[in-house]
Amino acid sequence: MNKQSLYFTAPYETSIRQSTVDVGDGELLVETSVSSVSAGTELLIYRGEAPAELPADKTLDTLDGNLSFPLRYGYAAVGEVVAVGEAVDDDWMGQSVFAFNPHETRFSIAPENVIPVPEGVSASEMAIFPSVETATSLVLDGAPRVGEDVVVFGAGVVGLCTIAILSSFPLDRLVVVEPIGARRDRAEAMGADVAVAPAELDTALDLDTHGESAPDRSHPAGADLVYELSGQPQTLDDAVAAAGYDGRVVVGSWYGNNPTTLDLGTSFHRDRISVESSQVSTLSPETRGRWTKSRRGSVALDRLAAVDVGSLITHRIPFSEAPSAYRLLDDRAEGVLQVLLTYD
Repeated sequence: MNKQSLYFTAPYETSIRQSTVDVGDGELLVETSVSSVSAGTELLIYRGEAPAELPADKTLDTLDGNLSFPLRYGYAAVGEVVAVGEAVDDDWMGQSVFAFNPHETRFSIAPENVIPVPEGVSASEMAIFPSVETATSLVLDGAPRVGEDVVVFGAGVVGLCTIAILSSFPLDRLVVVEPIGARRDRAEAMGADVAVAPAELDTALDLDTHGESAPDRSHPAGADLVYELSGQPQTLDDAVAAAGYDGRVVVGSWYGNNPTTLDLGTSFHRDRISVESSQVSTLSPETRGRWTKSRRGSVALDRLAAVDVGSLITHRIPFSEAPSAYRLLDDRAEGVLQVLLTYD
């Protein structure tokens, strides 16, 4: 059976290539209905800013090789099971399933590598599952505490999903820093106490020009917990600067080959600020005793149903016009959030 797959072929270039797909005895054949485009990792690959020698993802069977051109990529496909192998239960037929699979019209996959789409969740909403799972992982890694001041840099799709989950915690303040006005509005709709442009952060945190708390603030200056989710290397300096004494900075952004120069000569050292990475492919050592990927995935599915992820979908583009989806995201135009590829 034929299939069409999206390939990244060179910086800012993609193509759709045809090949065949076979269904093994223990596999499902899935006809794709929708897949979501990541504005993080996928854009780095699209721009040629990802390290070519890095394995695509050792934790996903659907991604092989490294990030050198040409490559298939993507990890958010939803479709219908249209055939099953001889060793697979016929009950899978007709089911709507999610898979961490590249963008392509159909694919074969083992049943253990798909997630049935829960009742009440649309295919389009399920395509945003990876962003909600990432947000769940970020919150687990940040471990927000009651009464804390939390700052989130970046209100893209992952940032907004993180904000929505954080808003359910009994924080003192949840502040979002985002340069695009429409995204600030969306952040407040998702539960932020306030969303500000970067130049307004000190005012939002009630800091004077010397980084001290305003007189009427009862707790120390700066944020207790800061998330850097903007994808912009230069923002990491701002994230560290926003953290107060003994503050924590969780970096969910991946910068690829883009260099990061940090100013660690001022408050960072004396204020004992910690900076750590958070990446959804693995669980942090602190949580592995009681958490598994399966448990985290189950919690993420609950959050997916609870969060208004459908409101994050701004554009639906036919798979045959996929290059325009990447150009749209690369332009960072006002009003663009989650772009979906559709397969009609």
